[in-house]
Amino acid sequence: MSLLSKWEPLREIEDLMGRSWPWPAGRGSSLLSVSDWNPRVDISEADDHYEIQADIPGVAKDDLKVTVDNGVVTLQGERRQEKEENTKRLHRVERFYGSFTRSFNLPQDADASGLKASARDGQLTVTIPKQVSAPSATAVQVPVE
Repeated sequence: MSLLSKWEPLREIEDLMGRSWPWPAGRGSSLLSVSDWNPRVDISEADDHYEIQADIPGVAKDDLKVTVDNGVVTLQGERRQEKEENTKRLHRVERFYGSFTRSFNLPQDADASGLKASARDGQLTVTIPKQVSAPSATAVQVPVE
């Protein structure tokens, strides 16, 4: 199995440190504009398919988008922060809000045209069937059930 994603070592350090690391000015803001948070994923393989499971608590199904383009599957979404009219004082905020994007290269035997996505109980599951031919070169948007 060769589902790969781009390695960003500084992103991993930020995730490890809870984004509280004192980076030089400008670095953090440019990263956060691309992706405010990244859901954790598990990628597995069975005899007839691959599966990506992403933890997306608090993300509405309508705020999810799964696409396949040129052998790369991309998961996108947004967790919206609830706006309250009262003036409640927050003492601690640890949950991330905003948009995310995760991309993974599909293996050679993946059938991008048969890809299925479903969101239930705070988890996005993307199932990619296996085939014998090469990945599709055309962009496809996958509906999230």
